[in-house]
Amino acid sequence: MIRIVTVAILSFSFFAPLSAQEPGPDPYNVVDWMKPFSQEGFAWGSHPGVFIESDDRIFVVQRGEIPLPDPVPPEFENWVGSIGMSALRETPVFRNCIFIVDSRGNLVETWTQWDYLFENTNGPHKIRISPYDPERRVWVINERRHQIHVFSNDGEELLMEFGVAYEEGADERHFGAPQDVAFLPDGSALVADGIINSRVVKFDSSGNYVTAWGTRGDQEGQFNGVHAVATDANGRVYVADRNNDRVQIFDSSGVHLDTWGGLSFPNDILITVDQEVWVADNQPPQMVKFDTDGNRLYSWMLNSGPHRFGEVHEFAIDSQGAW
Repeated sequence: MIRIVTVAILSFSFFAPLSAQEPGPDPYNVVDWMKPFSQEGFAWGSHPGVFIESDDRIFVVQRGEIPLPDPVPPEFENWVGSIGMSALRETPVFRNCIFIVDSRGNLVETWTQWDYLFENTNGPHKIRISPYDPERRVWVINERRHQIHVFSNDGEELLMEFGVAYEEGADERHFGAPQDVAFLPDGSALVADGIINSRVVKFDSSGNYVTAWGTRGDQEGQFNGVHAVATDANGRVYVADRNNDRVQIFDSSGVHLDTWGGLSFPNDILITVDQEVWVADNQPPQMVKFDTDGNRLYSWMLNSGPHRFGEVHEFAIDSQGAW
C-alpha cells in the first residue's frame, strides 16, 4: 500500500542536534491514502516508483496486479500484505502499470495502453520527469527489458526509447538492467546502468550518446550496483553505489569528486530545491539527510513490518512537504 505522511519533510530545525550516527525521532504521521481501484479479484502489486508533478498529478508505477485467493479472506484490506501475501513473490498480471492519482488518492488516469511493454519483465522500476523539460516528458525505467521509455506528458505517445528491447550490453546502444535517470539543465540525461553493468551513461538533449563512466569494483569511481542517480543545482552528479553502501559524487563529465560512506544499501537519492540531499537507506530502512558537502545532518528510522515499510525504493515530496 502506498503511504503518505503529513508533516513537512523540509523542516527539521526544531529538533535538537544529534550525532551523525544517531537517528532522531520520526517526524511523520503515516496515513492510509490511495483509494483501491484494482479489478475485482486482484490487488495492487508492489509500487517501485512515484513522481509528483503537481499536487493533483502524482505518477505511480506498479509491477502489475496480484490475483487474490478465492474466496478472499475477510481480513483483506485492499493490499496483499494484509493477508500474508508478498507482492514481490506472487506472479502478477501486468495491468495498470502506470497510473496517476491526485493528492487525495483519487485515480486520475491509468495508461493501460502501455502495459504490454512490461510483459515478460518484472514491471516498471522507476519514473522521472526532468525539471528542465518544458514538455514534461515522462521517463519510465524498464529494467528487465533493458530499456527506458520516454512518453508524452499525456501518455498518448511513446516518443523515444533508449536501449534495445531484451538485449543486454555495455556499448552506446545497450544497457544491462538500467535503474534510474537524472537530468542536467542543458537537457542531458544520466542513466544509472547499474545491475548487470556498473556505470553511469550520459546522453545529450537529443538522445545521442555522450560518454559513460564506471567499472565494477569498490575503489573510487567504481560501482557495485548503481541504483539511483541525482543532480544538484551546480550540476554535480550523485550516484547511489548500493552494494558498496555509499554515495559517490562526480562532475557532469564523470570526474570523481567525493564519496560518502556510512550507509547500508541506499536505494534512492532526492535533492530538494533547497539543496538538501535525502537518501533512502534500507538495511534497516531509514531516511538520511546530508548537505551538499556530505555532512550528515539528520536521520530517522522507518517502522518496518506489516502496514509499514519493507524498503523505500523511490520517493518524492509534494508542495506541502508530504512524501
